[in-house]
Amino acid sequence: MRLVRFLTRRLLLLSLVLALVSVVIFGVVQVLPGDVATMILGTSSTPEDLAALREKLGLTRPASLRYLDWMSGTMRGDWGTSLLYKVPVRPLVLDRLRQSALLAGLALLVAVPLSVALGVLSAVRRARVLDQATSLVTLVAVSLPEFVWGTVLILVLAYWWPVLPPSSMIDPRAGLAKIAPALVLPVLTLVLGLLAHMTRMVRASMIETLERPYVRAARLRGLRPRRVVLRHALRNALLPTVGIVAINVGYLIGGIFVVETVFAYPGLGRLLVDAVSHRDVPVIQMAALSVAVTYALANLAADLLYAYLDPRIRY
Repeated sequence: MRLVRFLTRRLLLLSLVLALVSVVIFGVVQVLPGDVATMILGTSSTPEDLAALREKLGLTRPASLRYLDWMSGTMRGDWGTSLLYKVPVRPLVLDRLRQSALLAGLALLVAVPLSVALGVLSAVRRARVLDQATSLVTLVAVSLPEFVWGTVLILVLAYWWPVLPPSSMIDPRAGLAKIAPALVLPVLTLVLGLLAHMTRMVRASMIETLERPYVRAARLRGLRPRRVVLRHALRNALLPTVGIVAINVGYLIGGIFVVETVFAYPGLGRLLVDAVSHRDVPVIQMAALSVAVTYALANLAADLLYAYLDPRIRY
């Protein structure tokens, strides 16, 4: 019953947050430089043609009515038509969202267990060779932006040692086994960025947890070091990492446009960049709102996981 009340409160809060986010998205789109009608017809169009197109697209209506039309259509599942691709926005955005989710899921599947393992080992062997090497590698990884890592990986693994394709232009209808080689480089680029943040967070949290009284008491009872670390310390040490993972989910879905652009991967981030470049308003609005919904749901899942990992947290 407490879980139901907790979920109800959180879903109501998420609804309010998403409503405010939708207002911000709509407002930002309205003040973007450029004119939609000019983008569609070109600079050589006549004022009469531009005025007729603005009337057809509803751009002459008050902003409040256009916002209500957008939100009511979104609730009904009618997300409009792309001005650039001339196709319905809903299947276009959902397909690109699925592609980005695949890339993000694979990156998290590799980065989370690896960062936890490296963070725990670095904390247990603090100030030793492994800890110093891990700190150095993660510091270098977090210092370089994604496009640098992507370019380096393309040069090394696609040209100097040609074992992987340099581009990730995949067929969305193909199976995972067929497109797997094209996903390795973008996934590895994302893992390098994620690994640095999460490893350093796990290490710092683990060092702090190992100094807690209950961990010392477990050691004094004669428990094996592995049992002390895995059964008593690790669970509490992972709590800050849960929040980092939730933040990274939102980043991976909508913020990996650099990686998607470098590798020509057909994801949501690249779609959003193309939409902004061509002022494709329906796609911009729905792509940005999809990222906001994903980020909100990831934070809700993180809250539930917090309560599972820490029994002191109550719904």
